[in-house]
Amino acid sequence: MRSSTGQRGRLRFGPRGKMLTSSLATVAIVVLLAAACQSGGTTSSGGQPVNGGTATYAEQPSTPPNYIFPYISGPYATTTNVFYFQALMYRPLYWFGDNGQPTMNPSLSLAAAPTFNGRNVTITMKHYMWSNGTPVTAQNVVFWLHMQEALPQDYGAYSGFPANVSDIKAVSPTELTMTMDGAYSPTWFLYNDLSQVTPMPTAWDRTASGPSSCTTTVSDCAAVYKYLDAQSKDYSGYVNSPLWSIVDGPWKLSGFNADGHVTFVPNKSYSGPVKPRLAQFQELPFTTDTAEYNVLQSSSGGTKIDVGYLPPQDAPTVSAGKSVGANPLRGYTLSPVYPWGNSFYLVNFQSSTGNGPIIRQLYFRQALSYLMDQKGIIQGPLRGYGTVTVGPVGSTPITKFLSAAGRAGVPYPYNPAKAKSLLVSHGWTIVPGGVSTCADPSLCGPGIKKGQGLSFTFLYASGIAWVVSEMADLQSVSAQLGIKLSLQPKPYDQLIAQVIGNCVVAKTPCNWDLANYGTGFTFAPDYLPTGEVLYMCGGIGNSGGFCDKTNDALIDKTLTSSNLSYMYSWQDYLAPKLPVIWQPDAAYSLTEIAGNLRGVDPQSPTLSINPENWYFVK
Repeated sequence: MRSSTGQRGRLRFGPRGKMLTSSLATVAIVVLLAAACQSGGTTSSGGQPVNGGTATYAEQPSTPPNYIFPYISGPYATTTNVFYFQALMYRPLYWFGDNGQPTMNPSLSLAAAPTFNGRNVTITMKHYMWSNGTPVTAQNVVFWLHMQEALPQDYGAYSGFPANVSDIKAVSPTELTMTMDGAYSPTWFLYNDLSQVTPMPTAWDRTASGPSSCTTTVSDCAAVYKYLDAQSKDYSGYVNSPLWSIVDGPWKLSGFNADGHVTFVPNKSYSGPVKPRLAQFQELPFTTDTAEYNVLQSSSGGTKIDVGYLPPQDAPTVSAGKSVGANPLRGYTLSPVYPWGNSFYLVNFQSSTGNGPIIRQLYFRQALSYLMDQKGIIQGPLRGYGTVTVGPVGSTPITKFLSAAGRAGVPYPYNPAKAKSLLVSHGWTIVPGGVSTCADPSLCGPGIKKGQGLSFTFLYASGIAWVVSEMADLQSVSAQLGIKLSLQPKPYDQLIAQVIGNCVVAKTPCNWDLANYGTGFTFAPDYLPTGEVLYMCGGIGNSGGFCDKTNDALIDKTLTSSNLSYMYSWQDYLAPKLPVIWQPDAAYSLTEIAGNLRGVDPQSPTLSINPENWYFVK
């Protein structure tokens, strides 16, 4: 998903997995898929605003938009499709991202904040219009919810909602009610359930034969989906389609090419609070980040980029006390954006290699954590463009969801001496440069045999420069304590197939010990970091098989109460338990913004963009 990884276009969804599918593609998206409104911020001060002009935006390498229907299936669930394409035209019910924070943005949401009366939920729609002159209604929300009831397997971020509610009713054009099947936290229900919904116009409720009734009859939705899915794969029809030209967002398509050249013009019927000032917004495709950087440097061939990205290998090193280095591009402002999430490498509690008993020992995971030099990696291979992961709740940006202990830093910061002390005190004979062995099984832990060595297979995503450096450094420092890490780089898809396909989907032996995807986990479109996906026993994203009943009970409290003390108690318990080994998270994009363009900053940690806020100055 990052520009530095070759996966920068992969959306890392975070659905809670209450109801699971067996699709490997869906599970992979759940684990790695990786949002906010730029509320009128400016890149720099000064200049007289002008209306009009065309702003250009560089797409990630080889990730052009290729699916327009917002009820999006797993293979198409990318950041490009969801945030940089669909959301410009079709607004979600609730917009997340507000002035650089990953919180619900009331001014850009299509509905007022939901009200709760016990388990009963009421949603009141605001006055928004579709571009065909019809209002955005509660029935349009029901249309989406019926689609999810009928075809959960065809939505890439499916989370179990709306199967956890009943009595969904559009009691009027502006009011929708439903009843939760449990006493859920209102914050959780808004951030992780209602966040999934995108209202769909009545004109989409049809098949090739004519109008249908998915809005009122769930059994009709499969045929409607089949028709709309097929229409979404007909790229030549996007611009003039009687379906896709009906929008409620600030933009509508005026040009689309399958190679990634996309042009938007303002939707003159947009009802939202911020009307576009630009005459056009264009997205430009590039096959490599080098090709994009060449255009940034030279504007060759008449092509210009107003908002692009600096390849990590060309990034200036950040000096102490600074947030960015000296920009190599003249006429641009360098502005990194960091995702709302965290990063880690997996430890396999259910490893079938014989190392499961070692990995299940907390002291051993503590030793691994003491060997992870997060700050050194950020200052070294990441050149200063990274953030420290302190636990299961993201620390960038700092939010109300992060506990005081989380703000204090990593539970077990880099300290090889402490790692060695832990191993020695637990019965291991240290063999620097070799393989340390268990000398006293009574101290080493249950299931560990005398003479058993600290030798592990470590899979990691290939082709990611900073991760390759991270792995080499970790291998070197571990070797000094006799921990042998047999590194096995693999293409991303192969890594996913082995780690998730074996352990989560096929339930075959988990023949790996440690694994690093090279990307972290982004909280989107489930924005509340409650942990049930990644850390609960049997969670769909819990590929390493961590299981702790106390942890599960603490997570349950975060799902049923909005009291932040429960969020703090859970993360403070889990972070030092090391269900995974926390590692730094790279900047999502080293964004370059043209000097005469305003409104791009602050960029959203939810990774959405709002070009309706952008304007040129003279």
